[in-house]
Amino acid sequence: MVDAWQVGPADNVATMLRDVAGGDAVALGTRSIIADGDIARGHKIALKPIDGGQPIIKFGFPIGVARHAIALGAHVHVDNVATALTGTVEYAHVAAPPRAAACADDLQFQGYVRADGRVGTRNEIWILPTVGCVARTAQRIAGRAHARHVGTVDGVHAFAHPFGCSQLGDDLAGTRRILAALACHPNAGGVLIIGLGCESNQLAALLAEVPEARRGAIRTMIAQSSPDEMAEGEALVDELVAQAAQPRVAVGLDKLALGVKCGGSDGFSGLTANPLVGRMSDRIAGAGGTVILTEIPEIFGAEQVLMARAASRAVFDRIGAMVNDFIRYFLSHGEPVSENPSPGNIAGGITTLEEKSLGAVQKGGNAPVVDAIGYGAQATLPGLTLLEAPGNDAVSTTALAAAGATLILFTTGRGTPLGAPVPTLKIASNSALAAAKPGWIDFDAGAALDDGMEPSADALLARIIAIASGAETAAERNEEREMAIWKRGVTL
Repeated sequence: MVDAWQVGPADNVATMLRDVAGGDAVALGTRSIIADGDIARGHKIALKPIDGGQPIIKFGFPIGVARHAIALGAHVHVDNVATALTGTVEYAHVAAPPRAAACADDLQFQGYVRADGRVGTRNEIWILPTVGCVARTAQRIAGRAHARHVGTVDGVHAFAHPFGCSQLGDDLAGTRRILAALACHPNAGGVLIIGLGCESNQLAALLAEVPEARRGAIRTMIAQSSPDEMAEGEALVDELVAQAAQPRVAVGLDKLALGVKCGGSDGFSGLTANPLVGRMSDRIAGAGGTVILTEIPEIFGAEQVLMARAASRAVFDRIGAMVNDFIRYFLSHGEPVSENPSPGNIAGGITTLEEKSLGAVQKGGNAPVVDAIGYGAQATLPGLTLLEAPGNDAVSTTALAAAGATLILFTTGRGTPLGAPVPTLKIASNSALAAAKPGWIDFDAGAALDDGMEPSADALLARIIAIASGAETAAERNEEREMAIWKRGVTL
């Protein structure tokens, strides 16, 4: 029986697998220590005395420094640990180790092959408003059309947002890029774009960012110019449905585009769910598929783990620039770099942003980082791509979808019902959450503590293939389908 989990041999802390009271013996495999005070599951215990100012080591890396001396067996958390993050970093380039050979894999999923060769995991009609003023109109049209077309397409969905007007410059351009990218998504067999008519995000300018080859699957409508926008919108959806009908076909894992994301993390996220997703990233990237990792403020302090796997000097430099740009973004608004972790993260046992980041980057596995792309851009290369976007769950999942992810793996230790524009598979870091929220959770990664990581990895891959082939996620069953756009500029 093991009561606490030590990740790396050099770590001076371990994560509690159960609640303990002061004076309890804590089993650590071949030895035990006495808890110096109450420590909750998911929180950390000191494996040795730690002097003030000395690094706290977890995952084999520093996650902060001791504020003062910490006794053997003591609770290690926010009251006695401080972050070491301050500002921007100068990075010294290191060449990545030789890239591992791609893994031959004959596993397949049933997907929808598009004209450009990409493959969707769903065949849906999406309705995108150019501006928040017609967001509810888009939802009403989708609601009426969805029931009529069950069985012909996988669904008719509108994605509401409040932006598109009163925006300027790069802020408006960001909104336009996200909507244009979503309009090209392989999970959408057809797209209806609804404009109001007077907004800053003019329909013509948005369409100019959509490749000509995609426009045959797109219909548009300007509500101010329509005598009956509801009837016209429904008729346009009917056209798209008739055009989009097609069967699923068997394709290899090289055709899967996987987004990876965490939200509501806890002390188990870096032990179970995130490394389990890392194995999925390696499996998909090794098969020639695409994996997209984002949440740049949640890799602060761990970015060099990814940079060490950069496929080229150019990618290395882009990662460094992306991280430093985000740090400057925080500092320019008077916010500390280490504002994370959130109150929920702290309650779950995460102490510093470094600890959260070192757990979060495990979702990328060990795959080479082949590209680093800006917000609103699309991933085009096989392997692991780093995407510019904040950590906010709705914003980052939308950015992953816009970048081309056709399925998202979302790890969580605290739980969330949120769903993205694409199927979002929720992975609980602990079995207690999976048991408490079966309506939210698709997979229990906590079982890896008992069953081992490899059996859990095999089971998760089977679940991914089933969902990519049409099985519903919990979020889809609950009709949790949201998008959010990163607002960075002034509002007029």
